[in-house]
Amino acid sequence: MRVLVVEDHTELADSITRVLRREGLAVDTAYGGRTALDLILEVDYDVVILDRDLPDVHGDKVCAELATEGVRTKVLMLTASSSIADRVEGLGLGADDYLAKPFAWAELLARTRTLGRRAHPVRRAELVRGPLRLDPARRTASHAGTQLPLTAKEFGVLEYLLGARGRTVATDELLAKVWDEVADPSTTTVKATVNRLRTKLVDRSVIQTVPGEGYRI
Repeated sequence: MRVLVVEDHTELADSITRVLRREGLAVDTAYGGRTALDLILEVDYDVVILDRDLPDVHGDKVCAELATEGVRTKVLMLTASSSIADRVEGLGLGADDYLAKPFAWAELLARTRTLGRRAHPVRRAELVRGPLRLDPARRTASHAGTQLPLTAKEFGVLEYLLGARGRTVATDELLAKVWDEVADPSTTTVKATVNRLRTKLVDRSVIQTVPGEGYRI
């Protein structure tokens, strides 16, 4: 899942980014509304965690511009106000969910994952292809009944390939959806991760390499 954190308080923004990355999400960070809009129009994010009270371009305006541009990214709006009126107004501007500060990390993560699943409604709660099973909610995966001890990136690659339902996924697409802005697109990080993932499967051939195109299950 690719997430953008938009928060002008750098310490809070960096803390949110660290927490979400630790949970296996690919996270970019913007410290202002204008930068956020540029990134959102360039990168296909699943979820944007958006502070409402941004100093340069207000969070309300960011939401309005996303709607104008037809961007379907899910928006979790953060605000220091917990009043029902503000919450209703924020949702009316196009936000998909609303969370008042201060918040618990567990709730932020749960709401982000929920919005991420809503961003891909065609995917079932559990992804299954033959003997390969993956449960995004429980963060578990198994192959032919054997539990797979996957790292966060290995899990992300497997989840994305299973969600593609047999479609060939380009390396650049995997890099964009599973990694984030700190990844070096010139490296072989995707290939290395796929190779490590293959060694943990009961049958390495489950993940096929399509020469010149990418990978598929």
